[in-house]
Amino acid sequence: MPEREADGDWLDDREWLDEGPPPLRTTVTVETPRTIITRNTSPDIGFDRSINPYRGCEHGCIYCFARPTHAFHDLSPGLDFESRLFAKPDAAMLLRAELAKRGYVVRPIAFGTNTDPYQPIEAEWRITRQCIEVLSETGHPLTITTKSDRVTRDIDLLSPMAARGLAAVAVSITSLDPRIAMTVEPRAPAPERRLAAVRKLVDAGIPTYVSIAPVIPAITDHEMEHLIERAAQAGAHGVTFIPVRLPFEVAPLFKAWLDMHFPDRAGKVMATIQSIRGGRDNDPNFHTRMRGSGPWAELLRTRFKIACRKNGLLGEWKPLRTDLFRPPPGRQGELFG
Repeated sequence: MPEREADGDWLDDREWLDEGPPPLRTTVTVETPRTIITRNTSPDIGFDRSINPYRGCEHGCIYCFARPTHAFHDLSPGLDFESRLFAKPDAAMLLRAELAKRGYVVRPIAFGTNTDPYQPIEAEWRITRQCIEVLSETGHPLTITTKSDRVTRDIDLLSPMAARGLAAVAVSITSLDPRIAMTVEPRAPAPERRLAAVRKLVDAGIPTYVSIAPVIPAITDHEMEHLIERAAQAGAHGVTFIPVRLPFEVAPLFKAWLDMHFPDRAGKVMATIQSIRGGRDNDPNFHTRMRGSGPWAELLRTRFKIACRKNGLLGEWKPLRTDLFRPPPGRQGELFG
């Protein structure tokens, strides 16, 4: 019997197709920053610089920790974050200029650390691709984290870079249940499409990982072992996970979402989250914010390790090369560097 599966890329047209009221439409505003590389000194993450081609994200993931950043534009972390987006079309030009600066020290640049570099508007704006073109040209390493199979569009760039030890990709999958995925990540591609993307990337010789992020207690945590098994079957080089985080304005949005979609277990979900966050909705402290603490968090880690061992996924991210970098033409003072 044929099956139907909801896919995020067409959900915007669902009400129109059903002759219902028109859905909230996406608007994109051009942003012109002075620089494009963002730097950090966090001990919790494995990169010290990143690029975010867009502000806001059409995927609409209810748990997204980047939602509060829209307040900088006097916009809401709710619907505004999902529909009033900002694009940085000068990103590649700015990147080229920053790489050309004398004294630039090479480290991998991470994409997808705040908002998704392959959200639907990337199909038209192609800002992520333009940045990858610059990094490919200069032999600069990069990592990508995304919830979209759109990343496979850029295999022609990423595969040669990976062959030189310059690229790695992580595909984020929260749930294998299409209905749960559609609820928690309403405009992200379906889980099976993301797993298919993992296989395509691996077959193209690109080191590819699966990120189970976030794990939501009493909603998606029961899927951990199956997700790891499916990741292994797709050829993933490794798997990571992060318990759900609810910073700032994300917590009330998440609670309202729970009350609407999972009223039967909303109390249990929040009680468990608070048990791994020191009795609060969120733990912002270094060293524990990405891992959680307490018995429930430790149980998750134990389950994760056992499932990874069972499926042969014990490898961590392999370091990328930094010795192949050549600055763009016109670097000031390069003859004296």
